This record gives sequence, C-alpha cells and structure tokens, in this order.
Amino acid sequence: MISFFNVNKSFTKQDILTDCSFQVNAGERVGIIGANGSGKSTVFKLLLGLEHLDQGQISRPKNLRLGYLPQDVLHFHGKTVLEQVIDVAEEVQTIEAELSLLADQLEQPLPEAELTAAAQRQSRLLEEYQRLGGYHLEARARKVLAGLGFTEKDMDRRVEEMSGGWAMRVALARILLAEPDLILLDEPTNHLDLDSLVWLEEYLVQITSSLMLISHDRIFLDRVVHRLLELENGRLTSYPGNFQRYLEEKEKRLQSQWAAYRHQQEQIRQIKRFIDRNRARKDRAKQVQGRLKMLDKMELIEPPTSPDRFSFTFPPPSRAAKIVLELKKASKGYGDQSVVSDIDLTIQRGDRFALIGLNGVGKTTLLRLMAGVLTPDSGELVLGSGVSIAYFAQQQLELLNPQQTVLESLQSVAGDMGQGRLRTLLGGFLFRNDEVDKLVSVLSGGERSRLLLCQILVQQANFLLLDEPNNHLDIQGRRVLEKALDTYEGAICLVSHDRHLINAIANKVLVLSNGRLEMFHGNYDDYQEVWQQRLQPTLPLPETESYRSETISASKKSKEKKRLEAKWRNELHRKKAPLTKRLEDLEQTIEEISGRLDELNHLLAKPDTYENGADIAALNREYNELKKSLEEHNRQWEQTAIELETLE
Repeated sequence: MISFFNVNKSFTKQDILTDCSFQVNAGERVGIIGANGSGKSTVFKLLLGLEHLDQGQISRPKNLRLGYLPQDVLHFHGKTVLEQVIDVAEEVQTIEAELSLLADQLEQPLPEAELTAAAQRQSRLLEEYQRLGGYHLEARARKVLAGLGFTEKDMDRRVEEMSGGWAMRVALARILLAEPDLILLDEPTNHLDLDSLVWLEEYLVQITSSLMLISHDRIFLDRVVHRLLELENGRLTSYPGNFQRYLEEKEKRLQSQWAAYRHQQEQIRQIKRFIDRNRARKDRAKQVQGRLKMLDKMELIEPPTSPDRFSFTFPPPSRAAKIVLELKKASKGYGDQSVVSDIDLTIQRGDRFALIGLNGVGKTTLLRLMAGVLTPDSGELVLGSGVSIAYFAQQQLELLNPQQTVLESLQSVAGDMGQGRLRTLLGGFLFRNDEVDKLVSVLSGGERSRLLLCQILVQQANFLLLDEPNNHLDIQGRRVLEKALDTYEGAICLVSHDRHLINAIANKVLVLSNGRLEMFHGNYDDYQEVWQQRLQPTLPLPETESYRSETISASKKSKEKKRLEAKWRNELHRKKAPLTKRLEDLEQTIEEISGRLDELNHLLAKPDTYENGADIAALNREYNELKKSLEEHNRQWEQTAIELETLE
C-alpha cells in the first residue's frame, strides 16, 4: 500500500532519518516508537507531503485516502460537534443536497420527459446513498462520539466552545467515521480518559483501514498493533508482534549483537597479539602483513546501544503519622456546579492510590483539595503529623525560575544532594550532557514538565500528589518514572490514564464518578476484574482481599455483602428490562420504515409510475418524511444500545 525506501531527512545539519525503509500493507496496523525528538512525527509528515525528503523514495497509490491526527490542537468553527463529524462524509452530503433539490423539482408541474429524467436520477442517487450508508451516517457518528466520551448534549454544542482536548476528539471521530485507506494517528491517547481509550482500542482492532500510530502507551500498543517500528539514532528497525513481543525480541537482538561484537573484539586482540609478537621476525613478515591487511579490511561491529540503566537512590522521606491525610465530608464546586460531594477518604502510610474517572469529573479538583491549593466548600481536610506534600500538576510549571539552568533549578530544591546524583536523575529524564546547562526560559512545555518531576522526586516529601505525570514522557522516560516511584517509600496519590503505570505502582484504585468516590483494592487489572464481575452478577465474586471492592463507607459483614449483591442484581434487571423492550420495538419500527422506503425507491424508479398518473409529489413527500423518521429511529436505537451496553 505505502512504502519508504532508503529515505534520508535532516534538519540544520542534524540527521533525523538515515536510509530508513519500511512498507505498510493493506489492513496492517503498525506502531512507531522511539525517544521524544527522534523523528517519529517527521515520518508522518513525509508520508503526507508536509515535509520534503532529502534522499530516497516514498511510494503510495494515487487515489489513497489518508486520515491524519496530529499532536497539535486543531480548531473548528461554525458547527456543532455532530455537524463537524458528519461533514467529513462529503460524498454522502453532496448526494443529500442533490436529492433535496430533486425532491423540490418533482413537486413542481413538469413536462413528462423532464419528470421521468429527474425521477430516474433520483432513483440512481438513492441507490448510491444507500450503498454509502447514508441512512445510518448520523447514527454511526453518534456511536463514535459516544465511544469517545461525548454525551448527547455535548454533540449539539459548538466545537469552539470546548477545550483543545475535546476538539482533538472531534478530529479523531471525523477520521474514524471517514474510514480512509490509511489512518495516521500521532499520540491519539493524549487527550482520552481510560474509558474512551479502551473503547478506541476495541474500535481500531475491528476496522479494515491500514493504521500507523505513534504512542508511548505500552498496553495500547500491545492490544492494537501487528508490528512495531523503532526509530533510534536515525535508523528504523522492524519488530513483528506487539510491544511485549518487541521487548523480548529486542533483548534477543541485543544479546546477539553483543556476542558478535565481543567475538570480533577477541579476534582483533588475537591478531594484534600475533602482530606484536612477530613484527620483528623476518621469517614471519609475510604473515604479519597478511594480518595487518586483515585488520584493515575488517568491517568493525559497533557495540550495541543498550537502554539506559536507571539507578538512583532517593533520599528517604521523613516519617509521617500512620494516617497521612483525611477528607471528612468534603465538598467542592464552582458556582452552582458541584464537583465533589461529601467525600470521606483516609490515606495511610504505604498507600499508593490511583485516582481514575472520566475527563472533567473532578479528579484534578480532588487532588488540589488534598494539596491544600483549594479549600473545601464544606467538610474538612486533616493532615497527619509530620506530613510534607509534593504536588505535581501542569499549573505548577509557572513556579519554575526562568533565569536558572536546568541543573541549578534542580539543585535549588535538592538540599545537599551531590551534583553527580542530580545529573544521573536528569539524564534519566532526557536532560543529558550540555542540556543541563540550558536556561529554564528556553525549555518547551514537555521539558519543563520533566524538570518539575525531577524536582518533585528529590524533595524529601512523604506524600506525593501527581496529576498526569507522564503526559510528556516517552517510553524510556515512563520507565524511569515507574522505577523512581517503585523505590519511593512514602504515600502516593496518582492521576493517570497510563494503565501500565497504575498496574506497576498502585495498591488501591479510587474511582470518581458523579462527585462520589469508590475504592478498589489492588491495581488497575484487579479493579477491572471486580468491575467485570459486578456487571455479571450471576458469577460469584472472588473472596480474596486483593480482589474485594468496597465503598469507603460500606459494611464488611458477609451478610450485608450478600444483601448488596442481591440488591444490585435486582437493580440491574430493573434497568435492563425497559431498555431491552425499547430496543426490540425500535428494531421492528426501523425494519418497517426500511421496507416502505425500499418500496418507494422501487416505485419511483419505474417509468410506469409516471405514466399511470401517480401523485409523484405525494410519493416524494412520504419518502422524505420516512427518511427523516428512519434517521431519528436509528439515533434512538444507537443511544439505547449504548445505554444497554454499559449495563451488560
């Protein structure tokens, strides 16, 4: 379908791509990984013709339809969310516009020849409209938007009223609805919450389009791609399989490369020893010359580049009281809008909470309450004795001193920690060599986030509050953060949509929904297992502590637990029954409307209809009314199906 062949690209004398080659076949899903700034986005821009290559060749079919989601925030104006997404189906909309004109034309008194020609044109357009899925276009758009987290109310809002993150979801929905031949997604999960991310995974593995995506999300890559391309030092290397297979295969290749390198080095040592021993002997002059030529012709194997081994010992935090923090009936809102309500939460030494929930549900507000940045409208926050908090959030970037260098900025909060250890930490977060001498004022947003993370980690705080700490980190940076947090001895409350990080760090999961908290023991996978059990209440719930879910105020008695499970089953049945009935009724109505539309389509296509004096205007009116009715019933069916899916 599309191929790179010996492509070279450089910027200001810095080589970005060197003799890079790859091919993407029809239906294949390929991930691109590599360090930040390695050139992954440049590959996409070259494919799209947004950048010019220096050397090499890019081959693709002339009529290839491409869909591209960049990292940069896109801007839309003048239309609602739903209109903006549907607008991508240009061919369908063109047919709709012409059908509307034809319908008006057929209601006018026309000569028989013109009437017949218009009717035949209408018939052909209707067949094409049906083939392109025009009748179900709005329903499909609503389904995609719902999967990406938009409510019905959101779909009627104008896009310019929404944040950049939501505008990016609109752009993503447009691409998914258009179903191009090749989809290019540059870090598509950056603006998604966990529910939308999981939905996108399931959607992408079902599409027939070819897919190339850039991502640092290990689980996302594991579940979506067939193959990985790693961009390292300007070279592209292909690895079959998903991310886990890549890790295994890369380790094998590194071992093979090291073995080849060591074998050659041993050969060189033996040859040099022979030369040194025999250089002065005339009877061995010929052999010495042969060995020298052998060395000269030998193609040297470079030692393989191994992933950085992060080793950094964090200063032990000061000991805090057993209870680190308590929220007692805490509530917070903005104006008339309540965000969190009557929150009761106790965090103890050794707790590692992951706080999850939909975007906009109030996770950042809750974290800012814990940090003391916000004051509860009601209730109270109680900090334990000796508790010191370190808080990471994007808003904290403004506190960095722009006149300091990177190293000076870290030294300002690191106490008496040695410069060598600080450089090691900075190197782990991609500030290497002379980069530690850069001024904070010239750093990008991502670089400032990494520096702030370093500051957080060297402080001797015993309670970390981290709001999306790895948003600007590549896979290597995320591994460094994971190792850092794994060795940290204090309490943690973490907001993240990185499931791998949550699995590695968390021992409890807090779910924030409708202003309320619910707690699950274990990591993200444990939470998911309990949640799936809850959605299938006929199966027995696991009894082990690590898989047991509990609300913060719930009783732990077995009898009460059984009563709650029975109540849940009854409530689930009560909610599902009317939805199931409504779905069946809608399906029957849609079938009846579709049948009548087919009859009218066939009738309007027959010349006899016009010769027998049929009321063409009335038939067209009926057709247009039924078409609108079908769209509305399809929309209701999609919405009802989504509601039912959430219960099942």
